[in-house]
Amino acid sequence: MDPRLKKARLRLLEDFEHYAAKALKIRTKDGTISPLVLNGPQKRLVETIDAQLKATGKVRIITLKARQQGLSTAIGAWLYWYVSQHSAQKALVVTHHADSSRSLFDLTKRYHENVPEFLRPTTKYASRRELKFSTLDSGYMVATAGGDGIARGETLTHAHLSELAFWQKSSARENLNGLLQAIPNTPGSAIFIESTANGVSGPFWDIWQGAVRGENDFLPLFIAWFETPEYREKVPEGFERTPTEQDLVNTYGIDDEQLMFRRLKIAATSLELWTQEYPSNADEAFLTSGAPVFDTPLLAARSHELPNVLELREMVGDVMEENLRGRLKVYHKHEPGETYYIGADVAAGIRGKDYSVAQILDSKKRQVAVWRGHVYPDDFAHILHALGTYYNMAQVIVESNNHGILTCTVLGKYLAYPYFHTETVYNRLDDEDTVKLGFSTTSKSKPLIIDQLRSDHRAGELELNDRDTVSEMMTFIVTDTGTMEAEDGCFDDTVMALALSNHIHAGVFTPVVSTDDFYVRSI
Repeated sequence: MDPRLKKARLRLLEDFEHYAAKALKIRTKDGTISPLVLNGPQKRLVETIDAQLKATGKVRIITLKARQQGLSTAIGAWLYWYVSQHSAQKALVVTHHADSSRSLFDLTKRYHENVPEFLRPTTKYASRRELKFSTLDSGYMVATAGGDGIARGETLTHAHLSELAFWQKSSARENLNGLLQAIPNTPGSAIFIESTANGVSGPFWDIWQGAVRGENDFLPLFIAWFETPEYREKVPEGFERTPTEQDLVNTYGIDDEQLMFRRLKIAATSLELWTQEYPSNADEAFLTSGAPVFDTPLLAARSHELPNVLELREMVGDVMEENLRGRLKVYHKHEPGETYYIGADVAAGIRGKDYSVAQILDSKKRQVAVWRGHVYPDDFAHILHALGTYYNMAQVIVESNNHGILTCTVLGKYLAYPYFHTETVYNRLDDEDTVKLGFSTTSKSKPLIIDQLRSDHRAGELELNDRDTVSEMMTFIVTDTGTMEAEDGCFDDTVMALALSNHIHAGVFTPVVSTDDFYVRSI
């Protein structure tokens, strides 16, 4: 081969941006077929890919994006570039909707049909969802999330998981886990996850948070709306910035044409939808999604400041002892002269999905510790007895609904724990008051304790330290029917336990200790 041709061919093999401009065609927004010249967001993505490949030899990128920035186009182009020039590669694209699957596959077929002949691999098989290259023994296929067993039995090398936040909730985690297991952790492999935000729950949120904290292999990439060059509109005469717009200019350096684009989009939809689909930063993209009960910006700020677990404890015999596998996460050391309050939410047992949870607050409403695990209701009573005893004979309140009835009975009657919350209920038939163990959660009492918790949290009276608690509070929502509960696929056990603990709290105060170190339990 001529040295110049060899050099040109090598560049096409190694330089994706050059390959895209010279070899790939796209249908533009105005309906023309044009070369794929990368825009700003697409270049940022490719730079991130190149840097990660150089550092690790593989690609694991999760991208939080604004709408219509061309990132799916760029990822599809990168996959075609790689798979069509390397042997024994298999790429899979999974989207949230069948129309999107067809659209992305049509994009890939356009690349294949318009690529220069000397770069086009020989096609063995082509259908509406799959391309196979005969000589290379490589291929490219698409699927739609929601079906059972996506990629089951397949060995993949590359995957593009598009709009993961909008995958069908009932099967999203199972499908994602299967896909991730189908791709070996080998050099040259690549997994791209990209989506706009859709609330603070689900696998996209979980992987994004893990990537931000450095707890998984994925590199988080956020691309703001104002990085897209065409997001501009002509500025009318007499245009004046609002205070909010001036803050955006000061923070991000955007100009009036970009502000005008923002104004028109908000006018056509809503500020909430704008912020979700055209975010300026990652936090606001997630926090404007859904209908949260608690102050999500406040929770998000705290999530970046949460302390490490101080120690782990587990019940050994009848006492709480330090244990590396303990289910009690401790954030403040036990103090002999302190007053503690324990709220408990009871789940079915060791085979249930929900958790039994005990929240421990001290006199200053600091989240001292959290016990969370799967345990039978009667065994949970013994754990609560040990917790209450360890925390200076703490005041304990337990939800008495359903499985909690057994926990309350064992803790209050058989174990006779002395500082156990009871309720006095008027019995109309007998015309007398009846004392009931625990706290009965009803359509009236639940809003009472949740609203109280919400108010105290917003007032800054609570010190939250537990990541599970903060996460569950962020996904605790008001439904369309007006009820307050966990978002689909999420938990609210820590929220309910915290609300109960907060409910019996005597208010933020400093405990008083007598001269003989006997704890005075009233202020």
